Amino acid sequence: MQHNLKIKQCYLMHILDGTKTFEVRENDRDFQVGDTINFLPIIDDDYDVYENFNAIPKYLIKYILSDFHGLQKNFICMAITPLESKYGLPNPVSA
Repeated sequence: MQHNLKIKQCYLMHILDGTKTFEVRENDRDFQVGDTINFLPIIDDDYDVYENFNAIPKYLIKYILSDFHGLQKNFICMAITPLESKYGLPNPVSA
């Protein structure tokens, strides 16, 4: 399943540069390992991702942590990886 998720640009920029490889969300969409995410940047003061990045790749959900003591009820932490490399080539993990 494909999910379109709004995200502040201050968080998206760290996903795009590879330093943030997870996403914490309320599990109101029944996220599953193998689903894909399209991140939709929203206006965020002091950031303009669109000036720095031409295309935002889709991301694959590789792992989901749920029902963990540090997470609120019905929240999950997803391990994510881009489906394409920075050069538009498929990543080996998604093939």
